[in-house]
Amino acid sequence: MAAAMVTAALQQTPTIDEPVYVGAAAVYQREHSLRPNPEHPPLGKLVMGAGLAVARPRLDEGFTGTQEAAGRHLLYESGNDARRVLLAARLPMIVLTLLFGLVVFAFAADLTGRAGGLVALALYAFSPDVIAHGSLATLDVPASGFLLASAWTLRRARERPLPYLPLAAAALGAAAATKMSMLAAVPVLMALAACPRPSWRGRAGAALGMLAGTVAVVWACYLAVDPRLRWTAPPGVPDIGGPRGLLVDLMPFPRPYRDGMRVQFGFEDSTWDGFLLGRHYRGSLWYYLPAALLVKTPLGMLALWAVGVGVLRRAALPLLLPAAVLLAVAMTGSRDLGVRYVIFIPMFLAVAAAACVTVPRLRFITAVLVLFVAVSSLRTFPYYLPYSNEAFGGPSRTHLRLHDSNVDWGQDLGRLADRLRTRYPDERVWLAYKGSGVPSYYGIHAGDPLLVPPDRVRGLLVVSDSWVAKADPRLTALLRDGRPVDEVGHSITIFRR
Repeated sequence: MAAAMVTAALQQTPTIDEPVYVGAAAVYQREHSLRPNPEHPPLGKLVMGAGLAVARPRLDEGFTGTQEAAGRHLLYESGNDARRVLLAARLPMIVLTLLFGLVVFAFAADLTGRAGGLVALALYAFSPDVIAHGSLATLDVPASGFLLASAWTLRRARERPLPYLPLAAAALGAAAATKMSMLAAVPVLMALAACPRPSWRGRAGAALGMLAGTVAVVWACYLAVDPRLRWTAPPGVPDIGGPRGLLVDLMPFPRPYRDGMRVQFGFEDSTWDGFLLGRHYRGSLWYYLPAALLVKTPLGMLALWAVGVGVLRRAALPLLLPAAVLLAVAMTGSRDLGVRYVIFIPMFLAVAAAACVTVPRLRFITAVLVLFVAVSSLRTFPYYLPYSNEAFGGPSRTHLRLHDSNVDWGQDLGRLADRLRTRYPDERVWLAYKGSGVPSYYGIHAGDPLLVPPDRVRGLLVVSDSWVAKADPRLTALLRDGRPVDEVGHSITIFRR
């Protein structure tokens, strides 16, 4: 797993979200300002900052552009080595992802023994989605990992409240201090903390202790960035009214956190494009995430998840309830942009799948299915982001069924540069790229096919597969007259016109 993530981190250029987070992490360190990226809490970016502290990138403190422009300025316009800076931000997230693997093992071993722990660890370590997103300087894996750590330590707190109940509260706070979407799990874990206590006073104390620890960690993360907690709401923070606005106002969190929640609610009130199983649509589909998980999860893993939950039955409820609630909330969201929004599913269900080893007649088939998962995962190396299982045609066919961070998140710009340099030197290139990288930085000098008359677009037409899936009429007309001749990383298609 470590080798796969490091390889991906070395080979992939920035995904769409990474420059924003890396730029914010650099500003945190140099300016102690909470200004950039308010829609996400600071903890994940503070972790990235540990790597940046070693890399010491140059930062133009006078830059006043948007957070997207600031990330691009840091990576490409400040004299830094973009690859080195990005790797420095990614490596701490890789270490964190590996540590969460130990949590998966320990959680499953507590439930089913050491053999079950090894099964869970294998499923986690070979999960293409965990590898893909754990190798990036993004927030989805760390938030989910902290949530899993909270659920694990909370289970241990049933028998030993000290030190495990405070640890569970701290881990839950870390999850909420990484992504605001984790807040939906807070009341669930508060209830789980209260349930085992025999007295009303003990139940109230456990629940309030979880809440207090969560709030304390969130405050600590904001104070770590700026001890004076200076904050001016940026322009464009939406005015959220009704029950949601009241909820935000009552939250015991710092003002920047609550304004970030308003920004997130504003995103949810917007209408986004989606793409599922070959269908392009406006808005969202409630079944998008389950369907996308069906495409993106190894078949053996799906089978072990189902069997493990069946074996656990009622015992699975405390384990899976936080993940189930978060999944239900995510399914009501307006952004059908990828399984990364529910990356906690393969983490929690890896633990549940460990129960298969407790049934003697299932042990052999469990070993076979784990091997099947490993083979499926290894076959996609090093292209984990566009993975889909064999039933849906594998990584080369994912773009026909899903889009965005499921397959094409802008990660293959560097690979494209290598391909053009080695196979298509001196050819005219037209580029329709979806991503945050700067093509010219990697030696790609291409025209924009949408800015000239169609009859002038001759030579190589290079298109990010997410644009193919959701092409506007002008690009669709160009693709109709083009012939696909090559692909890069299962996320970019090269046409000849």
